[in-house]
Parts: sequence; structure tokens; C-alpha cells
Amino acid sequence: MTPQQLLDFEADHPGHSPAKEQAIRATFGITEVRYYVLLGRAAESMEGIAHDPITARRVREQAARSRWA
Repeated sequence: MTPQQLLDFEADHPGHSPAKEQAIRATFGITEVRYYVLLGRAAESMEGIAHDPITARRVREQAARSRWA
């Protein structure tokens, strides 16, 4: 899975819900925890920022808020 795929999925499925968790498993075949690790890396990568700077920024800001909460 590429940074583009992860950021596109996140743009289409913002927030958290049981339906999103099921969609993550069905689409990528990984756990929700692994998805968020990979999404964070995608949001910080130059490739991800170039592809979707708005979603990448939102993901980075959400991660920063959760680290300080």
C-alpha cells in the first residue's frame, strides 16, 4: 500500500468508527493500529504531502494533539 492509497482512504473515511475499522481490515487487511502507524508515516512523507497536502496536514495535526493529550 502506498502513501497515496492511505491518504485517499483517510480523506474518504475521516474520524473513527466501527465501520471505518471494518473498512480498514477489508481494504488493507491490517489492524486499525497498524493502519494509523502507516498513515502517520504517509502523512510525514514527501510523497504523501505532495499527493494530498491537506489530508497529510490534518493527520499530522491529529497525531500531535493525541501525543499531548
